[in-house]
Amino acid sequence: QVRLVESGGGLVQPGGSLRLSCAASGIILAIYAMGWFRQAPGKEREFVAAVSWRRHITYYDYGDSVKGRFTLSRDSAQNTVYLQMNSLRPEDTAVYYCAKSRTDWTSQASDDYDTWGQGTQVSVSS
Repeated sequence: QVRLVESGGGLVQPGGSLRLSCAASGIILAIYAMGWFRQAPGKEREFVAAVSWRRHITYYDYGDSVKGRFTLSRDSAQNTVYLQMNSLRPEDTAVYYCAKSRTDWTSQASDDYDTWGQGTQVSVSS
C-alpha cells in the first residue's frame, strides 16, 4: 500500500524559510513523478512543484508563484522528497500536499496524481 506522509509545516514570519518533507512508503520514488500542491481556505488546489527522474536525468517544474523561491530535492536512501521554501510570503499560507503521479512525467494537473498525503499547514504571518 502506497503511503505519503508530509511534515515540516508551521508558522513562520514573512521572509522566512521552511522545509517540507514527504516520506513515501510502498513505492520507490524514482519510478514516479512526485508533486506538491497547496490549498488555501476558499481557494482551489494550486500546483506548487513537481519532480521526475528518467534515464538518470532529473526534471523539475515549478509554479509561477514559487519560481526562484522554492526548491525540490530527494533523498533516495530515505525515500523522501523535500520542498525547501525560502522568502515566504503571506500568500504562501495554505495546506501543502505531497502527491504521487500516475506516471514518471511531471504534471501541473492534480488529476494526474493518484495518491495524496494528509497535508501539512504552512502559515506565513508576522
